[in-house]
Amino acid sequence: MENVLEESYRKILLATGEDCQREGLIKTPARAAKAMRYLTSGYKKSLDEVVNHAVFKEESGGVICVKDIEFYSLCEHHILPFWGKCHVAYIPDGKIIGLSKMARIVDMYARRLQVQERLSEQIADAVESVLKPKGVAVCIEAQHMCMMMRGVEKADSKTRTVIARGELKNEELSVKEIFW
Repeated sequence: MENVLEESYRKILLATGEDCQREGLIKTPARAAKAMRYLTSGYKKSLDEVVNHAVFKEESGGVICVKDIEFYSLCEHHILPFWGKCHVAYIPDGKIIGLSKMARIVDMYARRLQVQERLSEQIADAVESVLKPKGVAVCIEAQHMCMMMRGVEKADSKTRTVIARGELKNEELSVKEIFW
């Protein structure tokens, strides 16, 4: 399978009119294949593997929020990068999770071909699945190369998605107050 990906990159380079034998490109198909495997490594991970039993019984009140989790992903429409910050908040219902596991959950789903909207939903689904919290909210603010360097070419554009469920969806608890 590794050779298939490498050979595919070689064909792409040839199709653009490049000479794959010139010095700067000789190893490019292998490097690009290795990079793509890394950038899509989230497909090879499971939620159980990522969480790794780091869920603990804890009677904690209030909202727990992990902010500014950086992530990098690839847009499934153009296979161009998008990146940004993810904020995850939840109201525990007797269980909490190791803080580093939030970042690992974000990375697992970001390291797949994605759209930002689905990425937000998948992170919220994962937190709900693992913790069964009273509420969960996910906010992602990202920049998309497909908007910045092609198409409309809006270099300063950012996209924000917000998912709020359970008690964090209620009017009483403002997601804005948690994330901003």
